[in-house]
Amino acid sequence: MKVLRRLFGISVCVATGTAGLARMALAQVPRPWEMGMQPAGSPVAVQIDNLHNMVLGIITAITLLVAALLGWVMYRYNARRNPTPTRTSHNTMLEVAWTLIPVLILVVIAIPSFRLVYFEDRTHDPDLTIKVTAHQWYWEYTYPDNGGVDFSSYIVPDNELKPGQLRLLTVDNQLVLPVGKNIRILTTSADVIHSFFIPSLGVQRYAIPGQTIETWVRIDRPGDYYGECNQVCGTNHSRMPISVHAVTPAEFTAWVAKAKAKFAEGGAPVPALPAAAAPIRLAAAQIQR
Repeated sequence: MKVLRRLFGISVCVATGTAGLARMALAQVPRPWEMGMQPAGSPVAVQIDNLHNMVLGIITAITLLVAALLGWVMYRYNARRNPTPTRTSHNTMLEVAWTLIPVLILVVIAIPSFRLVYFEDRTHDPDLTIKVTAHQWYWEYTYPDNGGVDFSSYIVPDNELKPGQLRLLTVDNQLVLPVGKNIRILTTSADVIHSFFIPSLGVQRYAIPGQTIETWVRIDRPGDYYGECNQVCGTNHSRMPISVHAVTPAEFTAWVAKAKAKFAEGGAPVPALPAAAAPIRLAAAQIQR
């Protein structure tokens, strides 16, 4: 019986672990020992990957060249081979070369860099607009094109996580977006500077009080995409994740209809913050009053 119980326990653990890995495989999340970037889920992220790979190739070539030159100098011009060092003070051709070549390399890097900056800045014909308002320490999402649907997104505390949910990344209300649509994102903040950052979608914009900053995204395929606030913003900076649920346009239309009813009364109840953050929220509320 003991052997059977152990085998049953092992089977349950393996099944749970497999389900968790399967969920992670469908979600764009950081993984242990990940060396490269997360798989790109948007055209902007694809171009970021391409620029990264190009620059990585250039700096790798430069590193190998410099290492080879240092090795050659150490071998060819050491004290044993050259007991009497040269008195050469300069070489015009070499000086011109090591000035012009770095300039040309920087130009090669600059051109696609500026092109990418302008590409990710904004979309001129958005199919949908999302307003993102950052708070200490949660996100507020507004859909002005869909009846003004507005709700808040809080992290799910560790003690309330369900099996398969990701620690520090799971939220109570996900940002739901349609795939294949040009989505304009407007970021702002209600208190301090935050940063709206979703690596796999190539989205990163500051959220600054009193300013509205624009970017855009077009998600390639359905799934879950995760991000974080990328600007230190206070005690619970590490506990305001971003969770995007990408669905088909038809599913998005159905979700909007449900969301209007769900959040008509002011949204879901605000979950309790960790004990360390509760006094801060109370103090902030007293200041606002």
